[in-house]
Amino acid sequence: MGASSCCLENMLINEIVLATHNAKKLVELQVLLGDSGIASLSLAELPDTIEVVEDGDSFRENAEKKAVQQAVHLDRWCIGEDSGLCVDALKGAPGIFSARFSGENATDDLNNQKLVEALEKQKRRSAHYVCHAAISNPQGEVVFNAEGKCFGEIRLTPSGEGGFGYDPYFEVREYGLTMAELGNHVKSVISHRAKAMREVTRFLTTVHQ
Repeated sequence: MGASSCCLENMLINEIVLATHNAKKLVELQVLLGDSGIASLSLAELPDTIEVVEDGDSFRENAEKKAVQQAVHLDRWCIGEDSGLCVDALKGAPGIFSARFSGENATDDLNNQKLVEALEKQKRRSAHYVCHAAISNPQGEVVFNAEGKCFGEIRLTPSGEGGFGYDPYFEVREYGLTMAELGNHVKSVISHRAKAMREVTRFLTTVHQ
């Protein structure tokens, strides 16, 4: 991944918009960006944002669309992020459709119910989370991409009260615990989002100096 071929000389980023309406995801991203020395805003804090249609064929395409379209519209630096769950037995599904796996009116509960039903008769339930993050300048040029993954297994019964989405069903192999059982301190190191955003933070910190 890393920086694109765009000219990065004399680039100074003092403020960046996190292009998401997901409150829980936003909190995670802001914590991970906390040491960058760069002020971060959410779409909720801005009066004139747009709705970006996530119709890309990959996490990268969706992340770049969010970053570029919001950046150009707002005339601000933006981070676009797209993440989801990929299950081997389901040929990578739900993948980029993770948030709407159970349909137009999808909820976490309905998505998890559909996932469990699809895997009940499967002996192999290996899976991984993916997070792709992209940074766009106000001109709509993607200057940086990063991707993180976290590997594990899908449980058929939930465990843990933390996290969101598929976290209560996703067991992290190294710990034998679900993502929902792991504390924020551990998640901030091993999660797919943490890995991607750590690269983003490193990049932003470098250009901010």
